[in-house]
Amino acid sequence: MTPNIRDGWQLSPLGGNTGTAFMGTKASQKVFLKQNASPFLAALSMEGITPRLVWTQRLATGDVMTAQEWLNGRTLHRIEMRQQRVARLLHKVHHSELLHNMLTKVGGRSTTPAQLLDRLTPTIAPELSQHPLIQRALQALNAEQPQLPTTAYEVCHGDLNHKNWLLSDRQRLYLVDWDAATFADPAFDLGSLLCEYVPLEEWQRWLRDYGEKVTDTLTARVNWYARMHCIIVIAESYRQQRFQLMNQHLILLEKLTRESVHD
Repeated sequence: MTPNIRDGWQLSPLGGNTGTAFMGTKASQKVFLKQNASPFLAALSMEGITPRLVWTQRLATGDVMTAQEWLNGRTLHRIEMRQQRVARLLHKVHHSELLHNMLTKVGGRSTTPAQLLDRLTPTIAPELSQHPLIQRALQALNAEQPQLPTTAYEVCHGDLNHKNWLLSDRQRLYLVDWDAATFADPAFDLGSLLCEYVPLEEWQRWLRDYGEKVTDTLTARVNWYARMHCIIVIAESYRQQRFQLMNQHLILLEKLTRESVHD
């Protein structure tokens, strides 16, 4: 249902899975509207990570509508996720004290390796769980859970799909759609992004672009979360009968599992 906005704003649905995003127009003004957006949108706006927050309004239904500046631009192409500017913006997210404080204030919860494993296991089809590589990988993930204390967790985006990266026509990069934000090991974000968009031979270079010293410990943590992401995609692809995508991730999972043994 399209919410009512007073003061003459006209709303046009922008599609998407949730149906909560709209283009708002009023005379010559245009804004991006989101119903019940992430409650720490103001902090993201202040940090320049998302487009500027213009106003917030509580609707008669109790829902909250936020308006951000409308930017002409486009989402990133898959190959552009390899770029340094992507790595640097993600580093800014992970090391923002403002974001950390704001997510704490709104009750942000942590995502641990054990929680991810608990969520993953029921999603794997019985016949897929018999695959020798899947069995071996799950055993390794259970045995090798990263031990980074939760006190060292940072704000993670949780859904770094290339369509959530907005490049304005002035070449300013933003990261949007924060519904999955959580406190986690930064390697949680890094592993999934690298798994999806960066060739394995470029991972070390990309992590240097990110801005951290590439240690054995960091590499092992990233590898763990990447393997976790691979199995998530494999399980989902199997359900959807997208076997080419499933096989691509099986190949990568085998390489990552082999690397973790060598480490």
